[in-house]
Amino acid sequence: MNRSLAIKLGMIALLILLLMIPLLMINGLIDERQELRDGVLQDIARSSSHSQQLIGPMIVVPFRKNVRVWNTNEKTGVRFLETVERTGELYFLPEEFELDGQVRTETRARGIYEARLFHADNRIDGRFKVPERYGVAAKDFADYRFDEPYLSVGISDIRGIENALTLTLNQQTVDFLPGSRLGWLGQGVHVPLPMITAQGGPELTFGFDLRLQGTGEFQILPVGKSTKVHLSADWPHPSFIGNYLPIKREINEQGFNADWQTSFFSTNLLETLQACEPSDGCEAFRSRAFGVSFIDPVDQYLKTDRAIKYALLFVALTFAGFFLFEVLKSLAVHPVQYALVGVALAFFYLLLLSLSEHIGFAPAYLVSASACVLLIGFYVCHVLRSVSHGLGFSVGLAGLYGLLYGLLSAEDYALLMGSLLLFSLLGVFMVLTRKLDWYGVGSKSAAAMSFDLGEVK
Repeated sequence: MNRSLAIKLGMIALLILLLMIPLLMINGLIDERQELRDGVLQDIARSSSHSQQLIGPMIVVPFRKNVRVWNTNEKTGVRFLETVERTGELYFLPEEFELDGQVRTETRARGIYEARLFHADNRIDGRFKVPERYGVAAKDFADYRFDEPYLSVGISDIRGIENALTLTLNQQTVDFLPGSRLGWLGQGVHVPLPMITAQGGPELTFGFDLRLQGTGEFQILPVGKSTKVHLSADWPHPSFIGNYLPIKREINEQGFNADWQTSFFSTNLLETLQACEPSDGCEAFRSRAFGVSFIDPVDQYLKTDRAIKYALLFVALTFAGFFLFEVLKSLAVHPVQYALVGVALAFFYLLLLSLSEHIGFAPAYLVSASACVLLIGFYVCHVLRSVSHGLGFSVGLAGLYGLLYGLLSAEDYALLMGSLLLFSLLGVFMVLTRKLDWYGVGSKSAAAMSFDLGEVK
């Protein structure tokens, strides 16, 4: 008698394992659609502009220096002092750097996929102070030969520049020229500064407007000894990124306002620049940026992937409820009927994936869950031969879908909610079966199987 119950439970377990095949196929389809979406977004970025990082401005002074080194004559072995010329650059960062940015976002679509672009209208101001002899010690100054200084600004993707760049320097106006002139800085613009000499001079105040387009992220390197940055945008779902978070931020349905403030004491940027290794692109210097990512909070692929991770648990709980009805009401449910209910549960994830690409995750979840609850509820009413039992099963299934949506929405509390859910369901199962004679269930199952076989004959 108990053998028939064990066979029934074994068949249910085998069905659960077999259902993992279509679920794994759907999971692979999620990855495939996500890769397709990411490829389309990259294509849109390639045809417009990628994420943007602003580095600078900084004053660069190219130099040639006579260096005396000892060498040895290979034939005679006599050592002699030789003078060689080496080249390099001196860098000067602003005493003050301020950026005020107004950002507007837009979407560009290709097929069913959308990419979010931003247009940042920035006003950049500050001042430089170039030291006497460019900071070179008096005893070494005679060994230096200096070329014309220039001001350089690094812009990671110059295709995003939307205006003619003009620099105001101590009330003088001069146009920017293409190229940063620094290989490790990458793309950008520069301005020659013939007015700067080794004798030093008054402070240089600068200012320019920069309208910049990009996709994804906008980052700024805090190059000033004192840096203040203000960004406001019409995007209500910002993700603040980088080494420094805003000291003040306001986020509402209309957008956000954020303020950053740093100093050389917190960034150590000047020392990092002096130790810059051009061979690795001065990565240590460039990595000290901060900014904002214009992310889409509703990533249907990520949420669908998270939902399907609960699929095995979801199927097991549904089958457990199905089995509970069977044993408590002394009903005989065929494994094929279990299988059909399981396939309907698997189709929920396929519906969720396909619908979310067109109407968004939340509406797609509502439509997919409602369709599966109605279909399974209709079917179970006939399987259990009772409308009330079928409606009760449907209410329980709808509750499971609601709890699953809660788990997907509450990222920080997903583990806690999942643990409490499982413990609660276990408690309900134990309470409902606390007086159940499992040996009797085995005999009833055997009788039901015999009855079914008799009907077949």
